[in-house]
Amino acid sequence: MVIEVGHELRFQAMTIPNTSWDALLARFQNIEELGFDIAGMADHFVDWSNPPSPWFDLWTHAAAIAASTSRVKLSTCVAQIPLRNPAMCARQALSVDHISNGRLELGLGLGLTIDPSYAMMGIPNWDNKERVARFVEYVEIVDQLLTNEVTSYKGKFYEINEAVMNPRPLQKPRPPIMIAAMGPVMLKNAARYADIWNSISFAEDFEDQMKETRHRMELVDEHCAAIGRDPGTLRRSYLMFDAKARPSGGKIKYYESESIFTEMVERIMELGITDIGMYYPVQEEQLPMFEKIATDVIPKLRRR
Repeated sequence: MVIEVGHELRFQAMTIPNTSWDALLARFQNIEELGFDIAGMADHFVDWSNPPSPWFDLWTHAAAIAASTSRVKLSTCVAQIPLRNPAMCARQALSVDHISNGRLELGLGLGLTIDPSYAMMGIPNWDNKERVARFVEYVEIVDQLLTNEVTSYKGKFYEINEAVMNPRPLQKPRPPIMIAAMGPVMLKNAARYADIWNSISFAEDFEDQMKETRHRMELVDEHCAAIGRDPGTLRRSYLMFDAKARPSGGKIKYYESESIFTEMVERIMELGITDIGMYYPVQEEQLPMFEKIATDVIPKLRRR
């Protein structure tokens, strides 16, 4: 397990690949130029909320972004376990770790049962209970493959036999693993397996989001204590979500002013969260505020 103690404050810009390739590449290069620590990438077969819109495969565009940037860390936020075999996921992560010169953070999650991708691809759409049951085996296989040169594993859902992983990862002992977890069992899995725990709240009201996240933080701490893990070794990541953005054409509340953004981030920081994510604005009119936040507001928050 990769362990960091005394986590520094980091900011992530999450980019949805629902535009042209040239525009998408420009977004990631802008994220790096603006000084963000992490660039996040989503994983679906199509845009689940608007299937006809443009969309790019996670690992293909991750490799291209890795080759077209030099500093910003790249996070799969998050790779869905139903979409690929765990051994192939580990191989893809290993490849991007090398292409990026050691800048990958491997985010894993359950995915959405309402995503039409599974029907389009003709693959099983497991219910959440089965997804959670499969996840433990999935993350154990990915961890072992990236940590060891040769791995065998036999579980209820997955089996690999003398799987060879070369070259070895640039990051030692492997790229950090981030686990997206909101439900009680997945929070236990994050406490046991994650280097970074990521969460999001879909509550409409920000106060309700903070209340829900605070409760999850307490549960994660309890799960860490139950297995003898120092809770301070688990980095906490939170993606800021505006439930009213989609109905309003993509307008995000926290880009309305510097003060709104600052107040929301300070509240998140008070919970003990050190990785704070925000969506790259889809409305052009909000891009100047996004850039001003990156260049003026975030440096002030870091100094605090």
